[in-house]
Amino acid sequence: MSLLTMLGLAPDEDAVYRRLVDRPDSEPEMFTGPLDVRAVTRVLDSLVDRGLASAARPDDGGVVRYRAASPLLALGPLLESRRSALLRVESLVGDLAERHRSAQTHASGAPVEVLSGPAAIRQRLLSMQRRARSEVCTLVPTRRVPAVLSFEDNHHEVDAEMARRGVSVRSVVEREWLENPHTAALLSSCVAQGQHVSVTDKLPIKLAIVDRRVALLPLDPERESEPVALVVHRTGLLTALVSLFEEHFEKGWRLSITGSEEERGDRIAAVDRQIVALLHVGLTDAAIARQLGMGHRTVQRRLHALMDEVGAATRFQLGWYAARAGWLPDVPGNSGAPGGG
Repeated sequence: MSLLTMLGLAPDEDAVYRRLVDRPDSEPEMFTGPLDVRAVTRVLDSLVDRGLASAARPDDGGVVRYRAASPLLALGPLLESRRSALLRVESLVGDLAERHRSAQTHASGAPVEVLSGPAAIRQRLLSMQRRARSEVCTLVPTRRVPAVLSFEDNHHEVDAEMARRGVSVRSVVEREWLENPHTAALLSSCVAQGQHVSVTDKLPIKLAIVDRRVALLPLDPERESEPVALVVHRTGLLTALVSLFEEHFEKGWRLSITGSEEERGDRIAAVDRQIVALLHVGLTDAAIARQLGMGHRTVQRRLHALMDEVGAATRFQLGWYAARAGWLPDVPGNSGAPGGG
């Protein structure tokens, strides 16, 4: 079988390359059979052009000898390219299947779909975000049940694509997510990419809403066996879910990325601004130290130094001053004091 044709080789190229692997430094006449010398030479030259073979200088008799390139080096990139293409096709097929199911459900007038299994839920969630036109809103509580789509996977799969298309992304996350340095760094990357992240103590349910026309949420948030999700189309229930999101987004603390001293034009060091920003969203001193890679006592010492510098007697006063001084961008006007302890 001409298996190498699956990598883009012509059948003649496949046959000649296979024989050339076993016969280094061969001249075209050694491969004649179904093909004449002229045709074999054309195939060998094609293999040379594609980097699958090399041609030595003509010898005294004017004969050019050919040698096969290493299959791993020559065919490896072709194999990887074809594998990547197949993965993209697989993703497209899954997306088309979800779009077909969604269209069928919409045509039938059913207000709610039921999805069973992590693969179906994951595919629908990705498909919804890829088809978003203006806005994606999510509630992301911490759960003991494994997620069908992690922060990291979602970030790698669709976040950059949505940013390129100008889709606004707003999320509300539980403060506990920021206790994990890896997740905290990922959230900071999302904010730097232009997303809006609000931090709160507790959220009632995991939720994703796209363009205010469709939402996805778990049927039973605590279900540890085969997960089941609901896809809600435009109904009074969807309106209620949008209101639920907006209420939690407005009540939360905005996660912000602080700039450098030159960008802000003030005397506070960038690391101190980070400490105040993380304190503002409610992280403890210990959690701040873990995220910034410094000692617990160092964080406390820098906070006390900031309080002395601005004349704040309490952390509440430091938070008030930080908001007024512009250390905390995008802080709502009715913000309260930072948490932590």
